[in-house]
Amino acid sequence: MNKLFEGSLALAAGHQTRRLQLCLIALLLVGAAISVPATAQNLQVPTPSPGLMPNPAAGKTLFDKNCASCHGAKLQGSDKGPPMLSKIYEPSHHGDAAFQLAVKNGSRAHHWQFGDMPPVPGLTADDVAQITAYVRLEQRQVGIQ
Repeated sequence: MNKLFEGSLALAAGHQTRRLQLCLIALLLVGAAISVPATAQNLQVPTPSPGLMPNPAAGKTLFDKNCASCHGAKLQGSDKGPPMLSKIYEPSHHGDAAFQLAVKNGSRAHHWQFGDMPPVPGLTADDVAQITAYVRLEQRQVGIQ
């Protein structure tokens, strides 16, 4: 009986050791996956000129020329692009850097069913800062902080 009990303990200890080994392997795999940089982390965020004071009026003109065809003349969206007057685009969810990156590199469709946004050629980081100032002003006017 004693040998049977000792054998059971040894078998249980073997299972625990195997379970511990599998847990450690899983942790190592997760750690390795986390340490691999994502593509977006390698992108350089365009930065506006030092000292630039973004002007919402200038931003509206640039928005109307470059963005309104998809995002709507009043930022309400269209059949080609999402509305900018949405909580999804509030500063705490999509900060100003997200606008810079989307204009420069395009953006993968992730909140809406409009497809990927292509890069917008011809806009500088200063232009995007002006557009962002306009969008943020309009967002505040509808209660999006």
